Amino acid sequence: MHLPPVGLGTMGIDDPDAVATALAVGYRHLDTARIYGNEAVVGDGLAAGLDASDAIGDGTTREDVTVATKLWVDDLAGDDVAPAARESADLLGVETLDLLYVHRPRGGYDPETTLPALDRLVDEGLVRDAGVSNFEPDQLDRAMAALDAPLAAHQTELHPLFYKPTLLDHAREHGYTVVAYSPLAGGRVRDIDAVVEVAEARDTTPEAVAIAWATAKDPVVTIPKASSERHLRANLAAADLDLAPAEIAAIDAVGREEELFPE
Repeated sequence: MHLPPVGLGTMGIDDPDAVATALAVGYRHLDTARIYGNEAVVGDGLAAGLDASDAIGDGTTREDVTVATKLWVDDLAGDDVAPAARESADLLGVETLDLLYVHRPRGGYDPETTLPALDRLVDEGLVRDAGVSNFEPDQLDRAMAALDAPLAAHQTELHPLFYKPTLLDHAREHGYTVVAYSPLAGGRVRDIDAVVEVAEARDTTPEAVAIAWATAKDPVVTIPKASSERHLRANLAAADLDLAPAEIAAIDAVGREEELFPE
């Protein structure tokens, strides 16, 4: 599926105005999850943002915005998938969930029952595209074998302190998008020497460099969290920063062992 290089990660956002502001400055991908407890907040912000767009006549419509959410581990038994997805759609105020993920392959997850239930939601139109999150390559293989619908995206933690090249190789081989969460490493990119050196040379911020580094890795898009207009604009603009191969290689050489959200 086509996703913009930078979307909005909403974990921890509890103010609809942040989501509405994101839409106003150009975001077209909103990512939430049932476990975040803020789907209604995101839905209210989406509605407010679209109303504001309509009022000024800038042409942005619901169809322009990808709204993604995730089924938590207690939603994943076959009989629980559809009720959970419908509740998420209601909370978000949308008729269609553009992208619905299996959040983690734990709890009630069984590829032979969970994923056919997700397929049925795609068939009936409640879900447009199916994705998974926090999977390993063997789990991705089993998921693709169990799904009738194409796997649209795999969401995974990816930042200069942690990423798995094997997951990117798998995505390239099979033609789906990698959605990178926590691309700013929880703010720790400011403490990574290789990132800071590139930022100083480019007269920009470590955050911008981290986002540019991630989006340079085909087929990666990012969903950094931000709530202020200044940070929202800065993250969105970071995708326009083209790093040189040597700069990318220097950040690639940073140790990749500091996972923020392990199982």
